[in-house]
Parts: sequence; structure tokens; C-alpha cells
Amino acid sequence: MEKSRRGIQSIEIGGRLLTALVEAGKPMNLGELAKQAGMPAAKAHPYLVSFGSFGLIEQNPLTGRYELGKFALQMGLISLHLLDPVRIAIPLVTQLATDIDQTIGLSVLGNQGPTIIYISESSYPIHVNMRTGTVMSIQNTATGQVYAAFLPPRQVERMIKQENKSGVAAGFGGKEKSTRALEEILADIRKRGLARVQGEPIPGINAICAPVFEHTGAIVLGITAIGTSGSFDASWNGTIASKVRLCAQTVSERLGYAHN
Repeated sequence: MEKSRRGIQSIEIGGRLLTALVEAGKPMNLGELAKQAGMPAAKAHPYLVSFGSFGLIEQNPLTGRYELGKFALQMGLISLHLLDPVRIAIPLVTQLATDIDQTIGLSVLGNQGPTIIYISESSYPIHVNMRTGTVMSIQNTATGQVYAAFLPPRQVERMIKQENKSGVAAGFGGKEKSTRALEEILADIRKRGLARVQGEPIPGINAICAPVFEHTGAIVLGITAIGTSGSFDASWNGTIASKVRLCAQTVSERLGYAHN
């Protein structure tokens, strides 16, 4: 029995480096990463080279910092795809993109914040920083604001502090919002069941996001329509808003959520 449970020590040691990167949520240099993993830099480096050959870790050639690689992200995304809410939502989201001819992003709450895990493109080209794996600003994007509106307040506070520290908001061209300004936005989202941004943080880009709830009433997904202002009707009662809301409600119902 003891032999059957014995692991490979070198893999467990290397795993500490991956764990350190995940917990940090940001690129790290060799010294920082080794210290966080509790080992000398000279010992950590060979592991990082091996992980790099598999795409688990990448090193930025300009800064020398290490971050999770493409294969690590692919594994994470695949595990998320296996979740029932995601499997239920993807066909409906794909159909929604066809119906309204706008790009639709499906998001979940990841370790670093609301994260895009699936995108269905429209025929209208948009040039925004939204792709699978993108962490959306919880303060300045419709996707993030939906999660902020329906997650527990203390959790949202921690996420905002983390975002302000990491610079995610600035990465979307936005700024930190005051507590009062953000709460006014979130109160409106709770009332309408939708989040909306128009021309900000990215000029010329509109977005509408609706929450998906599971049977317990917890938010599990966000469905976001995004497009250029010239082709995207962002009115609260417009076709896009209505169909995004209906799609989210349909997924929620299939997950056992009872709308009031």
C-alpha cells in the first residue's frame, strides 16, 4: 500500500514552482519565484527549463520574468470546459452570437478575477483585448461589474484591492473607481439584471453582460456581448440587451435557478 502511494519527489518539488506562479498571479523573476517556492535559484532553474519545453512556463525574453505558458492555460481552460454550466452555456452562447451578429464572450470567476473562457465571433471585426484567458477588470468592464454586483461584498473588496495592485484596470484603459461611484453602478446592475458600458474604458466599444446563476443563487457565469458603437445597440430595452438577458436566464433555469 505504501509503495502504491509513493509519488515522484522531483515532480512534487517542481510543482511548488507552478503553485507559486499561480498564487502570485503575476510574472516573477527567478529569484522571487525560487524564494516563494522555498528553494535556491540554482535548484529552481532546471525545473523551469523543463517546464518551458512543455509549454507549462514561459519566460519573457525582454524582462526575464516567468509566467504560466500556453499549455498550462490550455489545461486550465479544458478543466473549466468540463464544468456542467459551461457545457450547457456554450451552444446557447454560440446561437446567441449568430442571432444578434455580435461577439459573445463567456466568462467564469477565476483565481485572478472574471476570466473569458469561450468566445463566439461575429462578422463585425472588433479590436479589443478579449480572448480566452483574459482577466476582465472588475471595475471597468461590463463582465467584471456583473460579478461585482452579485458576489459577496467582502470577496469583491478583496478582488478590487488585488486588481488595483496588479494594474488590471489600467490594462483596460480604465481607472480605479471610488467606492461610492462603483456601488451606484452595481446597484443599478442588480436592479436591471444587466451591466452595460458604452465607449469606456475603450472608446467606440460597447458591451452588455448578463449573469448566470446556479440553483443556489450564486453567480457562476457571465455572458457578454461586445461590439463597435456603430453596430451595437446598447439600449437597455434593445434587441441585444433582451437576447443576452434571455440567454442568461435560459442557462440559469437549466442549472436549476428559479427566477423571481
